[in-house]
Amino acid sequence: MSEYTEKTKFIDLVTQQDRIRPNLEEAIKKVLDHGQYVMGPEVKEFEDELRTFTGSKFALTCANGTDALTLALMAWNIGPGDAVFVPAFTYVATAEAPAQLGATPFFVDVNEHDFNINIESFKQAIIDAKNMNLRPSVIISVDLFGYPSDFDMIKKISLDENIKLLIDGAQSFGGEYKNKRVGSMGDITTTSFFPAKPLGCYGDGGAIFTDDDELADKIDSIRLHGKGNQKYDNIRIGLNSRLDTLQAAILIEKLKIFPEELELRAKVSDTYSRKLENLNYLKVPKLQDHVKSAWAQYTLIVQNRNEIIDKLQSKDIPSVIYYPKTLDTQDGYKKFPSVSSGLDVSHYLMDSVMSLPMHPYLSEEKIEEITQVIIN
Repeated sequence: MSEYTEKTKFIDLVTQQDRIRPNLEEAIKKVLDHGQYVMGPEVKEFEDELRTFTGSKFALTCANGTDALTLALMAWNIGPGDAVFVPAFTYVATAEAPAQLGATPFFVDVNEHDFNINIESFKQAIIDAKNMNLRPSVIISVDLFGYPSDFDMIKKISLDENIKLLIDGAQSFGGEYKNKRVGSMGDITTTSFFPAKPLGCYGDGGAIFTDDDELADKIDSIRLHGKGNQKYDNIRIGLNSRLDTLQAAILIEKLKIFPEELELRAKVSDTYSRKLENLNYLKVPKLQDHVKSAWAQYTLIVQNRNEIIDKLQSKDIPSVIYYPKTLDTQDGYKKFPSVSSGLDVSHYLMDSVMSLPMHPYLSEEKIEEITQVIIN
């Protein structure tokens, strides 16, 4: 047993729920009273609030973050022969979305300092794809662990090569790049409302952001079975991918406290880094001045990962490895191509990263307990 009286939580949804429980119950009661459980008024209200929050012209909700990626790719008619560039070091959904449409996920390497797509690797992958007679069509730029990518550089290359920029903001929603919020950049941005995300619901959900009127119309159609002007007029192949009204009602209440929670997450990160940054056997996350992370995770690069994990576990302190296998090493994805310059950083990270407890309600006393176990 731990010597500490309070069990350490990796993610604490209970404290957040206790804080807003009366508002949540009232919001859920309202949905139960009106009975519009699918595409009810709370869905439109939440989409309106997402537009205001991000500064994006359009926000369209859907069933989950993976569907959000798929809807974006379907709106661009991505399919066989298209190369979709994805980081090798990320969650499988990023590659799953293009693969299920018959496109080719093309794995590129990432940076060690921010875990996001490496620009030189991206450039080489474009050359490689062309040599394989694939069409370089989309780059899915994943903002891993909440850190926004270097959008300016990626966008410049994308424009030069006529490649669509799809930002996977599943972990970075609430983050900022040069004073612009995630959701207002790229041709399309997607996010996830999975419960563990910085803004999460009590089930599953996702959203797509764009400033393009035509894309927004197509995505709206595709998420509703490819509908036309009325329900039984189906003008294209689509999906059944809608955010439940109950989840929208919950997210409306959570969005009200989200800006404050982002500040609290940043404070937790700063406290961790201040206590750990001088250790010679690990690296703390570093952000550029023009970037604000949503801090979905607080992730270290460590030399002695197993030893640290064991020390933490002995004190009942949880930690998680995101991600223990790169996409190119997974059985379902080994057949897809990788950049010719290699995936050295991605492979290094899968053996070296570990994430510590991270949520807005992590006290400085608890952070001190966690860091002292690592230090001693």
